[in-house]
Amino acid sequence: MMTILNGVGASTGRALGAARLIHGPDEFSRFQAGDVLVCRTTDPAWTPLFGMASAVVTETGGMLSHAAIVAREFGIPAVLGVRDALDLLTEGAPLAIDGAQGTVTLMGGK
Repeated sequence: MMTILNGVGASTGRALGAARLIHGPDEFSRFQAGDVLVCRTTDPAWTPLFGMASAVVTETGGMLSHAAIVAREFGIPAVLGVRDALDLLTEGAPLAIDGAQGTVTLMGGK
């Protein structure tokens, strides 16, 4: 079973990676290259993670948010405004991100 979550496709492209649920800067050290950054929102302090992320998923934001702008600059897919993403996704779960369609697919379901 695959679960699909929807949001705003804010930076195009597709990516696969493990969900890394990050609640704040004190958890940045858990993030590894190729992970999908899943968080509530981002600000400039989060920018270094974009250089390592395969994609970004946030619970808030839209086309002009920090996450959208920085994801486009780094050329990685971003799906924003995914309601309750931190609750619906599981740490380490394999995700397929489609930044053009605005979808987050949990491979295998939850």
